[in-house]
Amino acid sequence: MSFEQVPFGESVEFAENTEPRCPCLLLLDTSGSMRGKPIDELNAGIRQFRDELLADEMAQKRVEVAIVGFGPVQVLSEFQTPDVFQAPTLAPTGDTPIGAAIDAGLNLLDQRKQTYRNNGITYYRPWVFLITDGGPTDYWQGAAERVKQGEASNHFSFFAVGVEGARMDVLSQMSTREPLKLQELRFRDLFKWLSNSLTAVSKSQVGTQVPLENPTGPNGWGSVG
Repeated sequence: MSFEQVPFGESVEFAENTEPRCPCLLLLDTSGSMRGKPIDELNAGIRQFRDELLADEMAQKRVEVAIVGFGPVQVLSEFQTPDVFQAPTLAPTGDTPIGAAIDAGLNLLDQRKQTYRNNGITYYRPWVFLITDGGPTDYWQGAAERVKQGEASNHFSFFAVGVEGARMDVLSQMSTREPLKLQELRFRDLFKWLSNSLTAVSKSQVGTQVPLENPTGPNGWGSVG
């Protein structure tokens, strides 16, 4: 594709960096129940996440992070590489519209994948990470079906993580993978695992399987159920 064919505003970042992209979408619960230490630890985890990705030369070029908060649903960060990405400060308010957040996030992801295609950029299978301490307060069944169809079509990998108080029974109906429960408030351990995993993926060939550390292992941050 010639430069002239690329819509203005979409070409500059890819002209400067033609590396394959590894998109990671974070769907983060910012409802009122996250107030206090949970939201403080989550904010600290996101800042650490950016710093660790920024410290790896390949991840810095290939990983892209976007954040959709819910309570209410809002795009807090478009897809950006770590050198551009600025960790937002999450402020808890409202309820827990998980269904709408999933739909908004997947729409954002679809748009980004189309931008990659428009610019001739290859990309790894995207990661979608949902973190919540509650249950959905909106209609979520349609979004859950969309997640399952996306997984079945290899359009993305979806992970659900429940903080203390989360409706694990509902989360299990949203994902083809069993949701994991965050031990205590170990957000920083979770994001350390996520940055390590994305860094490993970014150093692989597009389309290959990369073995990941088990987050439910003896020193892991998560547990099943």
